[in-house]
Amino acid sequence: MATPRRTTTKARGGKNVIVDAAIKNFRTFGYHGTSMRDIARDADVTVAAIYHHFASKQEILQDIMARTLSDVISLTRTALLSSGSSPSDQLRDLMTAWIHFHTSRQSEALIGASEIRSLDPSGRRLITTLRDEQERMFRDVINRGIAEGEFATPYANEAARAVIEMGYAIAAWYRQGGDLAPQEMAQRYAELALATVRAAPS
Repeated sequence: MATPRRTTTKARGGKNVIVDAAIKNFRTFGYHGTSMRDIARDADVTVAAIYHHFASKQEILQDIMARTLSDVISLTRTALLSSGSSPSDQLRDLMTAWIHFHTSRQSEALIGASEIRSLDPSGRRLITTLRDEQERMFRDVINRGIAEGEFATPYANEAARAVIEMGYAIAAWYRQGGDLAPQEMAQRYAELALATVRAAPS
């Protein structure tokens, strides 16, 4: 199997350029396959310049994962707050936002799904807390749908995890510029989420 070729991105800048370079390398070569020199080269800065913003490669990974989760939590919470009052409407809008994020921010989503094993204990606690907050949004809507007789699944926790995993999975294979735009794909997956909880026909 051929080794992916490392390419250089020439763009001078500060913290965001460093993060962008790290995202590209972490996705292509993995956290452990990426060095600080790789990140510095693709950010067109010195390694010393990276240390001005981050104490370590581990801190860069934590920053990427925490920022990604904070962004998707904000997006899904906004979708939930602007949704209708029924659990079906809320799950539909929640899932639409979830999938739209994972088809639009694929690199960060993939890093978040695959590199939690690379976090140190304090980083893992932080990311686990944020993941739990996101999962709780789905779980609360599903539990309320079951309590109100709108969802027929007897497996609330498993359904919540299955719906969430749909987002992680789509980030691995979805291709921009394909037959379906992110919003169209999100609408399809919203229907799949409602089928998973066995929502009553509207």
